[in-house]
Amino acid sequence: MIGHELGGRYQIIERIGGGGMALVYKAQDILLGRNVAIKVLRQQFVHDEEFIRRFRREAQSAASLSHPNVVSIYDVGQEDDIHYIVMEYIEGQNLNEIIKERAPLQVDEAVRIASQICDALDHAHHNQIIHRDIKPHNILIGRNGRVKVTDFGIARAASSATITQTGSVVGSVHYFSPEHAKGVVTGEKSDLYSLGIVLYEMLTSKLPFLGESPISVALKHLQENFEEPRLVNPLIPQSVENVILKSMRKNPNERYQSAREMLRDLETCLLPERRTESKIVFDDLDDADKTRVIPAIKPPVQRPAAGRTSRVEEDNASSKPPAAKKKGWVKPTLWIGITLLVILFMLGVAWYVNASLNKPDVKVPQLINLQEDVARAELANVGLTVQEPITRKYREGFAAGVVYEQGKPEGTEVKQGSAISLTVSVDKPLKKVPDLSGLSYEDASKKLMDEFQMKADQITRKDDYSEADPGKVTGQSLAAGSDFDPAIAAIELTVSKGQEKVSMPDLTGLTQQQAEAKLKEYGLKLAKDGVVQESSYKVEQGLVFNQHPYAPKEQVSPGEEITIFVSSGYPPEAIKYTYNVPVAPKTEGKNSKIRLVYTDARGENREAGVKTIKTAQTIPVELVLAPTKDGAILVYQDGKYLDTLPVSYIDAKQGTVPVPSTPIGQPADTVPPDQQQDPNNTGDNTSGDSASINGEYSGVTERFASGSDKQAKEAQKDAKKAEKEKKKDQEKGR
Repeated sequence: MIGHELGGRYQIIERIGGGGMALVYKAQDILLGRNVAIKVLRQQFVHDEEFIRRFRREAQSAASLSHPNVVSIYDVGQEDDIHYIVMEYIEGQNLNEIIKERAPLQVDEAVRIASQICDALDHAHHNQIIHRDIKPHNILIGRNGRVKVTDFGIARAASSATITQTGSVVGSVHYFSPEHAKGVVTGEKSDLYSLGIVLYEMLTSKLPFLGESPISVALKHLQENFEEPRLVNPLIPQSVENVILKSMRKNPNERYQSAREMLRDLETCLLPERRTESKIVFDDLDDADKTRVIPAIKPPVQRPAAGRTSRVEEDNASSKPPAAKKKGWVKPTLWIGITLLVILFMLGVAWYVNASLNKPDVKVPQLINLQEDVARAELANVGLTVQEPITRKYREGFAAGVVYEQGKPEGTEVKQGSAISLTVSVDKPLKKVPDLSGLSYEDASKKLMDEFQMKADQITRKDDYSEADPGKVTGQSLAAGSDFDPAIAAIELTVSKGQEKVSMPDLTGLTQQQAEAKLKEYGLKLAKDGVVQESSYKVEQGLVFNQHPYAPKEQVSPGEEITIFVSSGYPPEAIKYTYNVPVAPKTEGKNSKIRLVYTDARGENREAGVKTIKTAQTIPVELVLAPTKDGAILVYQDGKYLDTLPVSYIDAKQGTVPVPSTPIGQPADTVPPDQQQDPNNTGDNTSGDSASINGEYSGVTERFASGSDKQAKEAQKDAKKAEKEKKKDQEKGR
């Protein structure tokens, strides 16, 4: 096994222990990167299907325990014929090793260890799990002093084996309770008896019962008293000895009634006021297991021989009247009849006893773990019968129809024809799944744990969107009213997260049709009369420029109604004006880059483009002007600011926009007369002119020095100021 990768996940490192039923290995959990302990069933048991079935079931049952003093069960699995249990790995020693090294232990240390074991048993018993094999070998002490109880999973499987089947069971006989040694049903109090022996051994370094064979030790558990702990170790306080004496009573009714009761005693037994308490006393007259003295049988009273009478009888006969003597034949006849009947009865009894005694003895077969019909057949095969009626009762760990108790133990010799009582398991009584809808998740979980004793890890949660209030249960994996076993069932509760939210999409810049499609994609609706047409200088006609009531990326519930605002184009008062800007290269015949930047109702400093020219020419720039927003065009030549051309709304409307008389960028005297510009710039202001700039500029844009931009802004201010003065002069002239 060393080096083997078990289950595709556990890398076996080394063997660290083992018993009669299983071997224990240290392994590395490759998936989680932690050390684990793996208990592997010995090969001689891998073909015993009933044993394997119980081994798995009990291991799974133990896995339900969650307690700081119980070794956690992580996994149960099978690979080929290897059956294994994956458990928590504890760095430290087992209690058996500690007892061998340094017993007797200090009283406070022994009580502390026993208290933690008792706390673990209390948790297990509350979960209807009996350990059945409490012994120092199954108690692990971590490096931090934490006590861990292990082997809950295998304990019950071991109890079904005979005392000679496995060495681990034989070794455990020193810790058996009397009822365990008898072979009868064991319960919580058997675990407490075993714990009492462990505490006895920790404090005295010896076992209470020793013998040459397991059978002799088992008989001592049944019949003999043990040496009291304080006689072995006088340092033990009387209060601690009382705990041991009470836990080790042969009669289970005289022991602690629960692990919780014993734990309370252990937690207080070292208090100063208890250390010198009186020794506990029990009434041994009621102990059914003690050896009893059979009283002597008294001899019968001697009667006169037949045919002889006593003197008193003769005197009485002589004193009888004559009439009585005549009827003297009646009494002898009566006595003779009675005697004959007695003789016949005695003969019948003798015949019956003789017939019974002549029947051969047969051995009772093993019936536990057999199906009822198989058990009947086994009894019939040896000439025995089933005592009716059969007791039928649910028993954890046994399937319905399986025998879990027999009146006579296996191997007992009885007369052929005898009736053997059987106790057969039935299906576990199931409960009805409650309706948890409408409850909060916390209240639903509390109901399942309080009323049905379910564990927290049996209840899982799935959050989902719904119209219910957030945190309320809207569904459950087990239908309300259906049958379920709370001990093993798992239930998933669906909990509302409220209505699902979506992130509001950004609709600006989309067409109305595109915006409606986007709303549908997100599960949103266009409100009734939800399209509002408004004019805009900055957004093209037909495009969305606003949305209401949710801004982009806001969380919104599906089905919400949204209003969109769509541009209807420029307002009626807007003027489209094409300004033909006259420009020239710095030197005729040589390339110059002309950059035009304009401002109008659509925005500030918008790029009209860059064009390389060799000769003087006009470049059209399309402007949109508003009554409250004039326009202006800034001209740059080879990166240097040249001039600002103002365009007022009034001039554009009246057709009186001033235009430079010479191309910008070249001295006026160098311009031929035929190339000088129309003073009113009355070129054809059509869309065709504006298109020419787009075709010739090729979309090229350059970034010029910040100093030139600043200069252009100053020039623009001066141009606006000059334009205002010009308007004033015109108004005065009128």
